[in-house]
Amino acid sequence: MLTEITKAAQSPVTAIDRLAESGTWESIPASWSSAEKKALVCIRAVEETHDVKSFFFAGFDGQPFSFEPGQFVTLALNIDGQLVDRCYTISSPPTRPHTFSITVKRVPSGKVSNWLHDNLRPGEKVEAYGPSGAFTPTVAPNATKYLYLSAGSGVTPLMSMLRAGMDLGLDRDIVFMHSARTPLDIVFRRQLDAALLRTDRLQVYHICEGVGEEPEWTGSIGRLTQPLLEQLVPDFREREAFTCGPAGYLQSVKEMLKQGGHDPARYHQESFNFDAAEHESLHFPGSSTDTAANLPATSFVIRLARSGKTFSLDGAKSILAAAKREGAKVASSCSQGMCGTCKTSIVEGTVDMKHNGGIRQREIDRGMCLICCSTPTSDVVLDL
Repeated sequence: MLTEITKAAQSPVTAIDRLAESGTWESIPASWSSAEKKALVCIRAVEETHDVKSFFFAGFDGQPFSFEPGQFVTLALNIDGQLVDRCYTISSPPTRPHTFSITVKRVPSGKVSNWLHDNLRPGEKVEAYGPSGAFTPTVAPNATKYLYLSAGSGVTPLMSMLRAGMDLGLDRDIVFMHSARTPLDIVFRRQLDAALLRTDRLQVYHICEGVGEEPEWTGSIGRLTQPLLEQLVPDFREREAFTCGPAGYLQSVKEMLKQGGHDPARYHQESFNFDAAEHESLHFPGSSTDTAANLPATSFVIRLARSGKTFSLDGAKSILAAAKREGAKVASSCSQGMCGTCKTSIVEGTVDMKHNGGIRQREIDRGMCLICCSTPTSDVVLDL
């Protein structure tokens, strides 16, 4: 499959046709795993809005990248002598495999987003862990009608999905609804306008809280509401819904769709806000850290097979937190069971894992876990 994508650059029509007909373009085997750190070079930086930039990367090895639209990578950065990992969704499509882009909003208190905006220039080298995440069109392989709902920088995974489908000429009926503060805050506004000229199967609606510095704005003003959704997308109940944005937006949209009679099984969401988070203070909903006071302090032995580190851990603590306290070098980012960066194989033993979508059932069946949201239920040996 990677060979077919590479050939697409030389023979785009035949290679892309084969990929589209096979229906497997969205689940291409990865050559760069989520646990592998790779050196990248920034080749371009583009201002999308006054506080949003897209950064384009290429690999030093010249190999094409393979990922699913909607996935993310984890940047491993050295900022003022401190090692920091952050997850960013890939905004470019897998159909343009020799480069990829991330799109980053500057967060006022965000250490990483500010550093990227102020320091990352073409020619600069960074390192990143490979693509991960399950928020992809593969969760609905037979869908033909889609509803993309985004707010702020949550537009990025949906943009990757849209671009990939259009590159392949897939016959998809898509309604793209994006919410922003003002028209000047609409990320990918020009690109979405251009996409409308390429197909009659796409509808785009921007909903802005206010007009800001564009008083001639003729689009919707306010916030997405049930009546507005019914008015603009009367067939929304028939569509596969993909939603990404801040937590409050996701909660509102999910409830809106549910009350409107949309099938919850056809609703898919993603939310990342790691840049503003103090990871060490976060815990995962429903995990043993929520009820640690009610758990017996049973101690288990954790052994990291590759590094040789061994330490004790009671059943109320996450393996990741303990491993870091012991000085183990373990790739991680969200600490919430969402990103998949800390995914590893269990060689021996059992764990209790409460994840938030960062690992797939088939990976769990193969004996893998996310150590950020796993607590031991026996002595454990991990492939770390």
